[in-house]
Amino acid sequence: MTAQTADQMLVNERGAFMDYAAVEEIDDPSSLSLFEGDEGSLLLPQRQCLVVLLKNHVITAHKNPKEWATLLDDPRLIQSRLNDLLLDLVVDRERGVAFKVQVRSDVPGRFPPLLRDSAYTREETILLIFLRHRYMTERSGGAERVHVDRQECLDNVSGFRPAHATDVIGDGVRANNALETIRTAGVLLKTADADRFLIAPVIEALLPMDTLHALLEWFIEENRPGAVRETADAFEEAGA
Repeated sequence: MTAQTADQMLVNERGAFMDYAAVEEIDDPSSLSLFEGDEGSLLLPQRQCLVVLLKNHVITAHKNPKEWATLLDDPRLIQSRLNDLLLDLVVDRERGVAFKVQVRSDVPGRFPPLLRDSAYTREETILLIFLRHRYMTERSGGAERVHVDRQECLDNVSGFRPAHATDVIGDGVRANNALETIRTAGVLLKTADADRFLIAPVIEALLPMDTLHALLEWFIEENRPGAVRETADAFEEAGA
């Protein structure tokens, strides 16, 4: 075996060899067989869509136009593959967002979880509430697109810093990390200005009103009652 031939070989998950060059040569999107021994039944665009769904928190029509179009073409087919993994598919056509959720069971151990449960940090929760409130308020006022500045986000998080907190630098790092996490999740979209973001409609799907009110009630009890009550009152006035 020449060195060049060896470079074209790889080991698949079953420990068998397959010709990597052969995989690259298959470029017909209508072909079901994409590599030697392929037993899959999805077309290449559908498999790509499924992989993107599995790798990301959400896909959106804005950020993932190709995968979004593929998903809408036959959502039940993609959903069936997720169901095989004990996951379910949530598609919001109006807001242009789709994401996966873990299927739950009342019987312990019946559905082994594939997704890792990870709670939002305190800073991420505060930021999500702020963004949801901003989005709802401006949309109710007729705005088609809702923007927010980086400093506004950071100031809002710092506004809920407990009176006894003294680690200002650490709090600032956590606030910046929260902003980056929310941006990476697709809630905040980049604009021409690096310090200005567009709030994506996905915020409505990720933080529905019942969840939002539950979070607000929690903050009323755990943080600054006066400041949070003002926010809660603003939601009520907006008809939430």
